[in-house]
Amino acid sequence: MKLRIGIGMGTWPFPERRASAFHDFIARCEDIGVDSLWFSDRVVGPQGVLEPVVAMAALAAVSKRMKFGVSAITLALRHPVVLAKELATLDFLSNGRTLLVAGLGQEDPAEYDAVGVSKAQRAGRTEEAIQAMRLLWSQERASFQGRYYRFQDVAIAPRPVQQPGPPIWIGGRSDAALRRTGRLGDGWLPSAVTAGEAGAGVEAIRRYAAEAGREVPEDHYGVYLTCAISDTRQEAERLLPQAAGARRQDVPPSAYTAVGTAEDIIARVNQYGAVGVTKFVLRPACPPELWVSQVERLAREVIAPVQTPFTPEELRERAGVA
Repeated sequence: MKLRIGIGMGTWPFPERRASAFHDFIARCEDIGVDSLWFSDRVVGPQGVLEPVVAMAALAAVSKRMKFGVSAITLALRHPVVLAKELATLDFLSNGRTLLVAGLGQEDPAEYDAVGVSKAQRAGRTEEAIQAMRLLWSQERASFQGRYYRFQDVAIAPRPVQQPGPPIWIGGRSDAALRRTGRLGDGWLPSAVTAGEAGAGVEAIRRYAAEAGREVPEDHYGVYLTCAISDTRQEAERLLPQAAGARRQDVPPSAYTAVGTAEDIIARVNQYGAVGVTKFVLRPACPPELWVSQVERLAREVIAPVQTPFTPEELRERAGVA
């Protein structure tokens, strides 16, 4: 078994809005062993979020090893034929480094209204888009007849290096998201879930996948964690902006974030690993002037020691699970 850790960009994290800051950061991530870089998806809004497909293309052009993905892309806001073509091209040019987490998007209907899509249709559009893109990536000529999308005898070339196509993981922690993962997903990567909820989600997905006559690979379960690292837990907590990571009312942020010393963060990673999670996206939440140094410290003190193969029994022992 092997744990892999990537970095989540979120909103623009650098002090200045300079493209060179982004490119310098990519080069640094390549040097320090970051497994993957993950982008958020906001079609409209003032948050300063890069368009993820364009950002991944920029990353692919200046990197050789690092993988890249979107967590999570709102499929309902994009036509699956156009998106399938874009991602196939990106996977071809990057020699198969493209990753994808599909989600339903924000509760605010502004993005749906802006592109002329009803928010009420987002689940159906998402599921049809997943099916349609897989056909386009894997068949020389594909046809699809759905409620929202239809095409006949369509070819996309070049096809992705990854076959039958880039993996499509599913985001979200609701039962509907777990069922969707079991029926359609290649993996699961939620955010704001506790280790216990992640373990219950893994078990539920296994059941739903079995009911659908399929399997989700055992190393295709992940989690997205807001984090902060420092010499003490108290110092790390002070790095966080007020209410950073507070995305739920029912569970305190301390239960689904990774904040503290390197040992604290590794312990939290191991808690998730003990229940079947093997992929992690860590997003430092800190003032912009500290963001690059936070990633460098995570790479040196967390990513390097964690990304070593071990048996499931060794992982449970590291996490203190009998």
